[in-house]
Amino acid sequence: MAEIVEAPFRAPPWLRSPHLQTLWGPLVRRADHLSRRRETLTLDDGDHLLLDRAGPEPQAGDLRVVLLHGLSGCSDSHYIRGTQARLAAAGIASVAINSRGAAAPNDTALSYHAGETDDLDAVFRHLRAEDRHGPLLAIGVSLGGSRLLNWLARRDSGTLSAAVSVCTPLNLAVCADRMDRGLSRLYRRHLIKALLDNLQRQHRHLQKVAPDQARRLAALNLKGIRSFWQFDDQVIAPLYGFRDAAHYYAECSAGSRLAAIRTPTLMIQAEDDPFMTTAVLPAREDLGPGVTLELSPQGGHVGFITGSPRHPDYWLERRLTAFAAGLTGGRVTTGATPAAG
Repeated sequence: MAEIVEAPFRAPPWLRSPHLQTLWGPLVRRADHLSRRRETLTLDDGDHLLLDRAGPEPQAGDLRVVLLHGLSGCSDSHYIRGTQARLAAAGIASVAINSRGAAAPNDTALSYHAGETDDLDAVFRHLRAEDRHGPLLAIGVSLGGSRLLNWLARRDSGTLSAAVSVCTPLNLAVCADRMDRGLSRLYRRHLIKALLDNLQRQHRHLQKVAPDQARRLAALNLKGIRSFWQFDDQVIAPLYGFRDAAHYYAECSAGSRLAAIRTPTLMIQAEDDPFMTTAVLPAREDLGPGVTLELSPQGGHVGFITGSPRHPDYWLERRLTAFAAGLTGGRVTTGATPAAG
């Protein structure tokens, strides 16, 4: 049954600011030591994805966890490395997906967007071919959460045992507007620059390996892009066949499709997330019967850090590992209490 529960996370006094919660990981945190094995997955269109596996080699019937990063991220993003390291310490195998072009240039003009599900589906089918019956958990963070929720609503037919989304932009138009206000403009500026730099890198690579694909990128109007509305209107829409940014947002915002989700799914959201507003949060009646929304008043964007400055504790990664461990016992435990009201 769908429900909304209160997350047991509480930010410490020294890290109550949503911006400090958001920035601690990328700016202060040291990279977790992690041993991984890289695999190249060839896609139907001839392009490829890079998959980074960590933890023990799974045996038939063992749990495997798939992790999907956010916008401009990759498998080396602090929250992906940290979660894989904690899962490995718990004896759980994981696979981090690098979306097209995320870790290295890919061989087509395509990358990914909030509603892209074909590449995600290819990874799930690949992993199911390895083990048809063992538990398979997918975790999507930020834009990766949007892709995962869209896949669950549109394509899932029992492939996954469970899913988790974290800090997902459930209404893309609202989130794009939010990034144009206040301190959130700093995040927008950083992300837009990273996306444009990646397009330039991709174009140089394609000029060498696939000139026809390079011409697709060369045809894009990259001048004057300073907002997500502009980026999505001038890049995502023409590359993926949307009329404009508004059409893309309407088609790919996962919030309006949550009612279709039947797979056991935990959604973790923070009310103070500077990448969005509380207007994106669904009501109980918007959730499918398999969905639990775990809501925290604090946490920032993919923060959820407790402890002390010298000994920070990454609550989110503990939460995700506990959720995964619940699957090994044949059940999923939310470990939360019902939200007031």
